[in-house]
Amino acid sequence: MDKMKAAYEVMLGLAAEMVWDEALRKRRCETLQQDIDAALARGDELAFLALTSELKTLERGTEPTTAS
Repeated sequence: MDKMKAAYEVMLGLAAEMVWDEALRKRRCETLQQDIDAALARGDELAFLALTSELKTLERGTEPTTAS
């Protein structure tokens, strides 16, 4: 019984970590989108390119990969 409880606690911890990671990723995407909009409004091309690159990388990391 103790092994089952320990395994359950580990799984619960992993699930909580996954939820936390997803929340952080979504928040970062939102922040990046706001910063991209601000860079566009300022006409700051370098910031725009850096921010969109980071956003693409972040979004690419969560998409499933498919073989072509």
